[in-house]
Amino acid sequence: MMRQYELVERVQKYKPDADVALLNKAYVYAMQKHGRQKRASGDPYISHPLEVAAILTDLHLDESTIAVALLHDTIEDTSATRAEIDAFFGEEIGNLVEGLTKIKRLDLVSRKAQQAENLRKLLLSVADDVRVLLVKLADRLHNMRTLYYMRPDKRRRISEETMDIYAPLAGRMGMQDMREELEDLAFQYINSEAYQTIRGKLNDLSDQNHVLVKHIEDELHALLLENGMDDAKVKGRQKKPYSIFNKMQSKSLSFEQLSDVYGFRILVGDVAECYRALGIVHTRWRTVPDRFKDYISNPKQNGYQSLHTTIVGPSRQRIELQIRTRDMHEIAEYGIAAHALYKEGRTHAGDVVSDESSVFSWFRKTIEALAEGDNPEEFLEHTKLELFQDQVFCFTPKGKLIALPKDATPIDFAYAVHTNVGDTCVGAKVNGRTMPLVTRLNNGDEVEIIRSGIQVPPPAWEEIVVTGKARAAIRRATRAAIRKQYSGLGYRILDRAFKRAGKEFSREVLETVLYRLGQKDVEDVIAAVGRNELSSNDVLRAVYPDHKDERVTVKPNTEEGWVSLPSGEGMAFRLPEHDGKIDDMRHFMPLRGLSEGAVVRFAPAGAVPGDRIVGIAEEDDSITIYPIQSPILQHFDDEPNRWIDVRWDIDSTNEKRFRVRVGTSVLNEPGALAKISEKIATLDVNIRAIKMEVVADDFAQVVMDLEVWDLRQLNQTIHQLKLLDCVATVARLFE
Repeated sequence: MMRQYELVERVQKYKPDADVALLNKAYVYAMQKHGRQKRASGDPYISHPLEVAAILTDLHLDESTIAVALLHDTIEDTSATRAEIDAFFGEEIGNLVEGLTKIKRLDLVSRKAQQAENLRKLLLSVADDVRVLLVKLADRLHNMRTLYYMRPDKRRRISEETMDIYAPLAGRMGMQDMREELEDLAFQYINSEAYQTIRGKLNDLSDQNHVLVKHIEDELHALLLENGMDDAKVKGRQKKPYSIFNKMQSKSLSFEQLSDVYGFRILVGDVAECYRALGIVHTRWRTVPDRFKDYISNPKQNGYQSLHTTIVGPSRQRIELQIRTRDMHEIAEYGIAAHALYKEGRTHAGDVVSDESSVFSWFRKTIEALAEGDNPEEFLEHTKLELFQDQVFCFTPKGKLIALPKDATPIDFAYAVHTNVGDTCVGAKVNGRTMPLVTRLNNGDEVEIIRSGIQVPPPAWEEIVVTGKARAAIRRATRAAIRKQYSGLGYRILDRAFKRAGKEFSREVLETVLYRLGQKDVEDVIAAVGRNELSSNDVLRAVYPDHKDERVTVKPNTEEGWVSLPSGEGMAFRLPEHDGKIDDMRHFMPLRGLSEGAVVRFAPAGAVPGDRIVGIAEEDDSITIYPIQSPILQHFDDEPNRWIDVRWDIDSTNEKRFRVRVGTSVLNEPGALAKISEKIATLDVNIRAIKMEVVADDFAQVVMDLEVWDLRQLNQTIHQLKLLDCVATVARLFE
């Protein structure tokens, strides 16, 4: 266990004028508060905050942050209070310790909503002071280093949480070394077999190739010396097991097929030397196409800068190279922790972004956008989408740089520009060419969004986009469109119900009873009625508690297929009973794939030309035809010998209609069924059977067996029925 004086010495090495009294006071306070507490390993608990503080000294953080590391568990696990921390150490340190206390436990697996809400607290705390995250990451790193002493189930849960949240956050903050260690520590508990296998192969490879790595280092260094770059430094390194595993999975490669297990870095003095070194290397060795990235002219949003290239180098080995200045290297290794803001008295060269507003403002803006999510689970999902992916950099026609996650589409680009641009997007030009909205964007693409004032984003876009902002905006727009649709229907239902009761209806009368109805606003009430989540009678009674409905309501009587409805509320028809198989087609067989004379029947819900269909052989040697979407087919999954490949054989001279079943939810009002029947008749569709059942005060369920020519006519019928003001929903039924 690290000693108090050792910690102080570590801080003084990089900050000779450090406030030693503050560090000693924090250590003594933490030691007294944790007392005889033990960790799962049996070590004194104080060893944990000491090791967390030691990790932060490796990042050369100021003494206030080191003191917070020593104190970070005191409020959570001891009798210490925020007021006491403020009194001893000041409000700034008190704020940081309390911020860490609020987000102490993140449970990814068992309490997802609570975990998501705690993640929101973490990121919002980070937006105020990034040191909260730095201490939290160091805390998690030490916990992962000592995870062996926990129960196996807790090891896996904590490792999954680390892999999903903390490692990507470290990467997004530019702390690449910490990210790699967190990933490797988590990987060995999440997939220990794969970890041990890759670790063994890397050890074997290291024994074989250490001479080759040294040879490549020496040859690169000699080349740079020949060209007058005397202070250039070259260093080779073996990639980590999780990085190797990730590449094997994403590229579907075996370990033996990997050609870039080793990477090399060239460190030089300034930006001009970075490009000079690149030219020297490219002049000597052939480059691998499409493997060059310039993160100096286009830095990553976390401040990372380097030139990346891949060459076929000495011994014809494929070599990945990173070329950067020493200041860039410090930023690349320590990320935001290397920032001058947290190292008093230190500055960086002008070629490295050193203004906190430039390096960190993107993180603040992203968090603010994510915090607008409608619920914690969406926040968690959007955060992962927004923060935890590799990036591509695209441009607007005016040259504005837009950073997006890998595999982003023009839709993501549109929403990154502005939510309104995304909502009204109807097309896109990529590099001057009109391209589909599902196109995956690449680095350097110029994207122009084509807009329409009447566009509403389709719900299907949610499956296309990859950014949290786009997905959240599409969901909001979809909910708003659905709400608008149901609001109109709900308003008419309520207006009719109030008039029937002799009352005047308006939105204003609902405002005073929102708490009774459990809704946030008036529009939510109206939309809930339209969706049949709230009955008009419940709303009426909420507004007028003394009102009594004098209508007689009769419970549905489904005996022999009949439905009895309340007087004056509608009509009922018998829906013929089936034996499970209808429409014997012995004499008319518009199908291919069947033997001559086969007895063919269609399933009860029918099938129409245009459907993908399948035949199922029955015990009596007949064949039943089902649409491929029919849920009944799952019962035959274990009997592949009964499946028959059949196809439609219909031409333009066909004069036979085909049965299909459709279900609708309609307003329970006089004339509704007549409107539906009239619309169906105008579409040249025949109603063969119909059944209507009142399922709520305001709605009735209508099931119809229709006869149509083909799938196109069926889809047109469903679309036209949806447009009727008395219809809430329409869907084809498959059973």
